[in-house]
Amino acid sequence: MNISINRDYTLSLLQELLAIPSPTGYTHRLIERLHQEALTLGVTAERNRKGGLVLTLEGNDPSRTIALSAHVDTLGAMVRAIKSEGTIRLSIVGSFSMNSIENEYCTIHTRDGRVYTGTILTTKPSVHVYDDAYEFKREEENMEIRLDEVVASKEDVEKLGIAVGDYIAFDARPVLTPSGYIKSRHLDDKASVAALFGLLESAHQNNWKPTHQVKLLISNYEEVGHGAAHIPHEIDEMIAVDMGCIGDDLSCTELDVSICVKDSSGPYDYEMTGKLAELAKREEIPFVLDVYPHYGSDASAALSAGNNIRAALIGPGVHASHAMERTHSDAVINTARLLGAYITE
Repeated sequence: MNISINRDYTLSLLQELLAIPSPTGYTHRLIERLHQEALTLGVTAERNRKGGLVLTLEGNDPSRTIALSAHVDTLGAMVRAIKSEGTIRLSIVGSFSMNSIENEYCTIHTRDGRVYTGTILTTKPSVHVYDDAYEFKREEENMEIRLDEVVASKEDVEKLGIAVGDYIAFDARPVLTPSGYIKSRHLDDKASVAALFGLLESAHQNNWKPTHQVKLLISNYEEVGHGAAHIPHEIDEMIAVDMGCIGDDLSCTELDVSICVKDSSGPYDYEMTGKLAELAKREEIPFVLDVYPHYGSDASAALSAGNNIRAALIGPGVHASHAMERTHSDAVINTARLLGAYITE
């Protein structure tokens, strides 16, 4: 079955998702937005105890259940301490290098709903002042946030309502270029979430059903390793939809759908991987098979937790992962197309 994906809908939704802050542990606004979107598409939606979403797309044969997962949580940080001079120390959420967030704009979200902006800097940010500004080690202890408020002391910051444990979100700064590239933070994994909803929108508008029941798992703790550790018991097989890596010894480009045959958790299911590759060939979707040595997915979390499932991993190719990322709109749309071919086979 040839599945048509609405490009305008998918990319518009992606840009909206990128604008909503959702570092791991602070995903409630984005989950609520997706919950409402699922309802407008006629899809049954419920929350799990961790605050993620479980969506159900009814199939023609309910005897088997396929899960498609993507995660809304992103890299971010928390307020670790407020320094005496009125700057903020941060504690990172997720895994990334300090170089990738140096000089980045951010927002601090207090528990009573106030939002403040700032900039992430080293404690020696100026080459005109510090002799070792070039060589100064970029590590958590040497980074701080300069608030865009008139503050000069810890007490000044506390009067704003900012406290230890408040979330810090990095500005995504999404741009869709005329050539079709999407450059932004947090394409991992909002590009895949948009692809899943592009698939749901297609089913809704074009009135088709998958062969078997499909559960879409929108997880919210993937970046810290346990996003899909618990999944509905009826799931037989699961495809994690996450970014494809680009770099040394990897074949993937930003125009490809990446099919991961093995990551740091071990190999993915041989038959599922082969079927995905054959469907990509049939649908004339540019794809590659790759091995990711420094990677784990929601599917590997589900397997490690002891779930009795088969699992695979695919996603659009994303350059500079966990930094200022870039993919191409074709890869996002083709990821949705390949998933559509799989669930209607």
